[in-house]
Amino acid sequence: MTGQTDICPICGGTKRPGKTTFTVDLGFGVIVVRDVPALVCEQCEADWIDDRTASRLETLVNEARQQQRLVEVTAYQAA
Repeated sequence: MTGQTDICPICGGTKRPGKTTFTVDLGFGVIVVRDVPALVCEQCEADWIDDRTASRLETLVNEARQQQRLVEVTAYQAA
């Protein structure tokens, strides 16, 4: 039986572990983080990032902001 958290609230599809791309426009530049672990809906491809991963992404964004990078493209690596 599928748990309530495994159901996509957008389309009713099933969320499964997968990867996504996280992008932030910093105003002066852009950071793109590829291969971010997430739950991804098999039907509509909406994605959800857990709190620990989001915290790591926030750190990466803050580092890019401090260094005033125009374009930063990186693969996700757990801390």
